[in-house]
Amino acid sequence: MRHIIVGLLALGMFLANTNHAAAVEKTKIVFIAGKPSHAPGDHEHRAGSMLLAKCLNENMPNVEAVVTSYGWPEDTSIFDGASSVVIYCDGGGGHVLNKNLEFFQKLMDKGVGLTCIHYAVETTKGECGDKFLEWLGGYFEPDWSVNPHWTANYTTLPTHAITTGVNPFEINDEWYFHMRFVDGMKGVTPILTTVPPVSTMDRKDGPHEGNPFVREAIAKGEAQHMAWAYDRPGGGRSFGFTGAHFHRGWQDDNFRTLVLNAIVWSAGLDVPEGGVPSPTPTDEEMKANLDEK
Repeated sequence: MRHIIVGLLALGMFLANTNHAAAVEKTKIVFIAGKPSHAPGDHEHRAGSMLLAKCLNENMPNVEAVVTSYGWPEDTSIFDGASSVVIYCDGGGGHVLNKNLEFFQKLMDKGVGLTCIHYAVETTKGECGDKFLEWLGGYFEPDWSVNPHWTANYTTLPTHAITTGVNPFEINDEWYFHMRFVDGMKGVTPILTTVPPVSTMDRKDGPHEGNPFVREAIAKGEAQHMAWAYDRPGGGRSFGFTGAHFHRGWQDDNFRTLVLNAIVWSAGLDVPEGGVPSPTPTDEEMKANLDEK
């Protein structure tokens, strides 16, 4: 009897240690969702972040995705143990990172991954822009990059972990292009590339609308990159994605899977064969957590 009791105790300790190890081994991914912005259904930072986090938590057993809403978190301990940070917020002069460059640099120095979605790829020229080049490999630079609404047709995709299980797709969005990239695009792998139609240049020149440099590029038929992966020279992986102006885009399986794959890749994990699985969100799921606007 004594041997049986000892054996059961040993088994219990083994299972407890196993469960503890499994919990410790979860890869933490932190989403920073920005404040309410734009019209209903547009720039749904909180709802989009919570939807993506739900997809990861329900379909990636080794991932723990957490969301902090309405801008930079008051309690920065949320970043403790994070393997990657996903930022989905308004950019430009109000970007959540602009006033937190020093803090975020410490995360980047640790090799923490980074994903910036839509407006979060834009900041201001100068110190912030230089940091984005260092951390993200490229960014939306005012008076250089543009933000038209148009239907992009991605007929071919590169072979990369991020494109695993993703088929060519076509979707209307506010696809930014003519991004400012690091010199020679060293370390940058274009993920979504196509030639924007001439109609994207219909607007007058402006900080987001047009400039002589982008007009010349489009007139020449130069391909533009709307999403990219970046292997940072100091270690760490980053992903820039210019789409997702419209919340409805997350119901497109290829669109959603591409971003989920990228987030997992940025965290240093292997993308599952066939891509990160996630069922198409229902209309009810899409309505969840929308901002009051």
